[in-house]
Amino acid sequence: MKTHMRVRRPAASGRRAGMTGQRVLKAEAAMIGGLALALFVWELPSLRREARIWRMAGGFRAGHRYP
Repeated sequence: MKTHMRVRRPAASGRRAGMTGQRVLKAEAAMIGGLALALFVWELPSLRREARIWRMAGGFRAGHRYP
């Protein structure tokens, strides 16, 4: 009579399977940083236009002439 037993695979040696919390935080930080960079690049032409208008209005020298 043969008995078939399941062979147990050894657990991962010293490491857990899946992602650790630190790796998840790094991935989230990279994703948020990429989104912030994409938003900055998207808005760069508008920021340049606003800076040009601000300079034409006098910049810091204008003081309180323009509310």
